[in-house]
Amino acid sequence: MATYTITLSDAEDKALSVVAYSQQDWIDNAVHERCRIAIENIVATEVQRKLAAGEAITGSKDEIVMAAEIESAAERQARMEAEMAARLAEQQAGE
Repeated sequence: MATYTITLSDAEDKALSVVAYSQQDWIDNAVHERCRIAIENIVATEVQRKLAAGEAITGSKDEIVMAAEIESAAERQARMEAEMAARLAEQQAGE
C-alpha cells in the first residue's frame, strides 16, 4: 500500500473549502475515482489482449492489474522523448 501527502497553501485550502464539505474527503474521492477509472481501462485492455491470444481470463480486477505489463506515465514520457530525439537526430543527419 502506498501513502501520499499533499500540501495546500492557505489560499488553496480556503478555495477548496468552497466546493468541498471536507477537503480530505474530496481529495480522497478524487484520487480513488481516478484510480478506479484507470483500473477499469487496464482490465478492459488486458481482457481484450487475453481474448485475442486465446488465454484464460482469471483473477480479480486487482490481480489482473498487478499482473498486467503496463507502461507507466513516466515510462511513456521517457519513451516518447527518446523517440522524438531520435527523429530529430535523423532529420539533422539528413540535412
